[in-house]
Amino acid sequence: MSNAVKDLTKGSPTKLILGFMLPMLLGIIFQQFYNMVDTIVVGQFLGINSLAGVGLTGSLNFLVLGFCIGTCAGFAIPVAQKFGEKDFDGLRRYVGNTIWLGAAFAVIMTLVTCLLCGNMLELMNAPGDFNAPDSVIRQAYSYIFVIFLGLPVTFLYNILSGIIRSLGDSKSPVIFLVISSILNVGLDLLFIVVFGMGVAGAGWATVLAQLISGILCLIYMIKKFDILRLKKEDIRINGRAMARLCSMGLPMGLQYSITAIGSILMQTAVNGLGEVYIAAVTAGSKVSQFACCPFDAMGSTMATYCGQNIGAGEIARVEKGVRRCSVIGVVYAAVAMTVLMIFGGNIAMIFVNSSEPAVLEQVRGLAGEFLFYNGMFYIPLAFVNIIRFSIQGLGNSRLALFAGVFEMVARGGAALALVPVFGFIAVCLASPAAWIMADMFLLPALFYTIKMLKRRHIPHPPRLKENKD
Repeated sequence: MSNAVKDLTKGSPTKLILGFMLPMLLGIIFQQFYNMVDTIVVGQFLGINSLAGVGLTGSLNFLVLGFCIGTCAGFAIPVAQKFGEKDFDGLRRYVGNTIWLGAAFAVIMTLVTCLLCGNMLELMNAPGDFNAPDSVIRQAYSYIFVIFLGLPVTFLYNILSGIIRSLGDSKSPVIFLVISSILNVGLDLLFIVVFGMGVAGAGWATVLAQLISGILCLIYMIKKFDILRLKKEDIRINGRAMARLCSMGLPMGLQYSITAIGSILMQTAVNGLGEVYIAAVTAGSKVSQFACCPFDAMGSTMATYCGQNIGAGEIARVEKGVRRCSVIGVVYAAVAMTVLMIFGGNIAMIFVNSSEPAVLEQVRGLAGEFLFYNGMFYIPLAFVNIIRFSIQGLGNSRLALFAGVFEMVARGGAALALVPVFGFIAVCLASPAAWIMADMFLLPALFYTIKMLKRRHIPHPPRLKENKD
């Protein structure tokens, strides 16, 4: 077995979680760095309409890329469980069938999204004339079309990095992301500033940079993981393995997409408020996404941790790990909340450039208000990520899916009913309402899942022999 493999079923849960989470956090930060650099360069060099165009694609981007990322993360859970069981033949069978499924999903989703992305932007009430090159909707289309064209690259990286992490190695994918992130910065400046490719250049920079990270993951897997050296029988299509992978991957992917539907409805409501509000929510959302990276890292960590430990039958370690990670989440949430409530508006201004001081001041105030109210509810958000991914790691993706439904209902309801009446304050409180509603479902769902697993793993007492004498 390779030295890169890490067994999370033995040792201190706190140390293992932190040791796995910190490299994961760095990796997620660099993933956010992709989009952050795009936004900064677009906002500073191309103006507020281009910034608004890229910004209003965020929820649509989340709808599609979230499905891809969630599905790939779900495919990795059976791999982690087989690793915990030390069933390496089964592990390789899952990896081989993941390759087939990933390729099929990538082709289908690329075709569908590229054909329909223009229609989706129009349904979102994106402002401007589609035929005007400088309009917000045209800028949005130029960017998101390239991102969707690169969906095979998104599947490549997320499937490979998910498999690597399922074996306990969270450090190597980070190294590859650092390399590609540095490349992304250079390509952004080259394509936008030097070649004048506009917002499409930002999209191409992201796709090419992620392609590099995916290729590096592939090379690393081939060289370092002996247990991943597939034979002919491993890559043979197996209906039972594919069914298991889909039963884990599709609910996780749909969970992201269902959540994104609420975000799209909210973005549509924001679009109706005008370009300044779009730019403010774009800048505020970028800061919030960056601040939430540790929550994402905690979630991904708990999916692998719970997957390996339930594979090994270590339910007590699962419960202990969830408690320890929850403490870490609450502490970080309190720190992040304090920073954003005080400095949020000023931090958001790194994404905005305008020749009109009045516009800048308005965007600063609106972005600061958005971050103030979001930051107040980071503790519920910490539990959303930790508990939901723990449930998924335990193999109950379908149950975790319903949390996404609760989030969608909260955001969608705010967008359709509250924003027209209360305006921007309803935008600010939509996500906190979604997090609280999700927690109301997830907490009982976790207790139920663990209770069912305990019943399954506790052997029945031996039947006493009757005394025939």
